[in-house]
Formats: sequence, structure tokens, C-alpha cells
Amino acid sequence: MMARRRINGWRLLFWIAAAYNLVIGLGAFLDAAWGSPEAINGVLIFAFGILYALVAREPRRFAPVLLAGILGKAMVVLMLGPLNWSGGGNPAIGAIVAGDLLFALGFAVFLIVLRRRG
Repeated sequence: MMARRRINGWRLLFWIAAAYNLVIGLGAFLDAAWGSPEAINGVLIFAFGILYALVAREPRRFAPVLLAGILGKAMVVLMLGPLNWSGGGNPAIGAIVAGDLLFALGFAVFLIVLRRRG
């Protein structure tokens, strides 16, 4: 029973991550010109939301997908975090990047816990 509650907590994290990426990706896509780099980024962000939804449905089965999520989110944090967390940056982008950092850390913790439990 306790293990089921733990996995349900992880599922909630992945559903939130899915919604986060779906909303941000769709918003970025709809705000961009067709075929632009911004539109392509929006599609990719949206697609990762679909992947996180798959992980939410079956966390153990789709756990390896999170490696791509960690890499992608870590790179976003490294590229956009310092610029947008400083005084001259965009606070909205800074908040989105902070969310990416939290999700990357959560994904990493999940994978570590999963590996320890075999």
C-alpha cells in the first residue's frame, strides 16, 4: 500500500510536468510565426509534455524517457537561467526556467530512487 502511494506521488509530479510542457509549448507555438525557430521550439516543448504524460501513466516502464527530459531541462536552465534570473532578464522566462530546474531535479530523484529499489 505504501509503495502504491509513493508511485502515485510520482505520477502526480509527471502529470504536472506534462501539463506544464503542454501549456507552455502550445502557447509558444501559437505565439510564433509558422515555421520559425520559436514555433519549432513550441512543438518540441509540447512533444515533451506528451512524453511526460506517458511517464505519468506508467512511471517504471517509461522512466528512461526522463533522461532526455533531464538533459533538455538542464540545458534550458544553463542557457536561459543566468540571463533571466539577473536584473536585466525577463521575469516570466526566469519563472519558466525555474520550473524546468525543479522538474529536472524531481526527475533525477525519481530515477535515483527507482534504481535503488531495483
